[in-house]
Amino acid sequence: MLKYRVITAVILITFVLLAIFYLPPQAFLVLTALFFFAAAWEWTNLMGVKKLLPRIIYLLSNVFLFFMALWIPAPLILLIALVWWVLAAFVVIFYPRGAACWHHIAVTSLIGWLVLLPCWMAINFVYSQDNGVALLLFLFVLIWGADSAAYFVGRKWGKTKLAPQVSPGKSVAGLIGAVLFALIFSLAIFGITNMPIALWPYGILLALITVLFSILGDLFESAMKRQAGVKDSGKLLPGHGGILDRIDSLTAAAPIFVLGWFVIGLLLS
Repeated sequence: MLKYRVITAVILITFVLLAIFYLPPQAFLVLTALFFFAAAWEWTNLMGVKKLLPRIIYLLSNVFLFFMALWIPAPLILLIALVWWVLAAFVVIFYPRGAACWHHIAVTSLIGWLVLLPCWMAINFVYSQDNGVALLLFLFVLIWGADSAAYFVGRKWGKTKLAPQVSPGKSVAGLIGAVLFALIFSLAIFGITNMPIALWPYGILLALITVLFSILGDLFESAMKRQAGVKDSGKLLPGHGGILDRIDSLTAAAPIFVLGWFVIGLLLS
């Protein structure tokens, strides 16, 4: 299992890096849309939908909404995402209380749109900027590194569980490890890139908040899988489960990162 996990991870990272460095924005938008449509297909597993026709209808609803989102101001979608993820935090904190209410097909359909669409929009918005490649790499490495730090620190020192009802494997020590990685990584990048010292507090705060939301995204998908009675969202990625299992942290982190980037720009303008 570990061998397949490592091989799949190497292939995925290589694929992502090639796309980031070599695709024009339009091609990147289409490619990421296809990727997220595959994630929307997996989301129907978390909705408990088994029949083919309803799954196709839900997939087509995502295609329509993604297309319509191209004409909606990005800040509006990001603000909606912020409100959603704050609500999702309460779902995680109080799980399993109230789970039966929100695990209705109409509600989980809406949740799927709120989880996937803002993340896709945020990633492509960043990529379309002049320094988009560097920003996107910073975001991805921040999330990947924090996730790895949480795993290894939690495995070594994790005794106090972070959210045992949702994900017994997550620990407070892992959370601390992720936050420390975010702090060290952002300081290192800011130093290497000669970012003005006056901007460091804003960048560090944004990195820390982004990582905290990435953990929330991971925990929320765990709650969805637990409620649906499935271990993984899908089987597309050997050793990793489904696409949703790989982007769960990013779904919450990317919109918050871009929204924070907007806010910092307004504060400094």
